[in-house]
Amino acid sequence: MVVGVLTLELFMAEASSLKSKRRILKSLLDKMKSRFNVAVAEVDKQDQWQHSTVGVTCVSNDAAHAHQMMSSVVKFVETLGTVEILDVQTELL
Repeated sequence: MVVGVLTLELFMAEASSLKSKRRILKSLLDKMKSRFNVAVAEVDKQDQWQHSTVGVTCVSNDAAHAHQMMSSVVKFVETLGTVEILDVQTELL
């Protein structure tokens, strides 16, 4: 069993309050969950308006598949254009 862990540092230029940040994040996280069947949560910077740290995880029986899923999630977030990715960290356990 392989667990893929992805940490994304995000910047949301459109967010002008915590309420607008939560709206943007909720939409993004829901899309990621439904498209890739991964577990997703905001794990840090909950009280900052334009920054967020999002954790994504998946479980697979193959390390290559888990790595490919994490790469697909990053590409998906980049193509949406609603947030800017500042940092990406991937780990396979």
